Amino acid sequence: MITFLKANISSSIASFFDYLVTIFLVNFFRIDVVIASTTGTLCGGIINFLIGRNWVFESKNRKTHHQAIRYGIVWGGNLLLNTGGMYLMTKIFKVHYVVAKLFVSLIVGFGYNYTMQKRYVFKK
Repeated sequence: MITFLKANISSSIASFFDYLVTIFLVNFFRIDVVIASTTGTLCGGIINFLIGRNWVFESKNRKTHHQAIRYGIVWGGNLLLNTGGMYLMTKIFKVHYVVAKLFVSLIVGFGYNYTMQKRYVFKK
């Protein structure tokens, strides 16, 4: 249970930067919401990996590049799910991008990210 709570804290921190980048790119640079969201997801992913490795799963004993490769594979799925979800929500269903990002990221976070990180990326 502690690991799950720590993972949610890590996810919240990463999501904060993800949303910050997304909103900044959309509002100040007028970048398309799907591209901005993808960029935000990339930034959040890097932050989440570092926190997950060092604090959540306390997996510093394993080689960083092995975990980074595994994380990259999982993150690729995360990116596809988030980008696809953002496309559907904003382009097809016309949902405001911030609401869409929140909805999609929560579903992907709980339904995919935590399980894959615990059982594959940072497994003991």
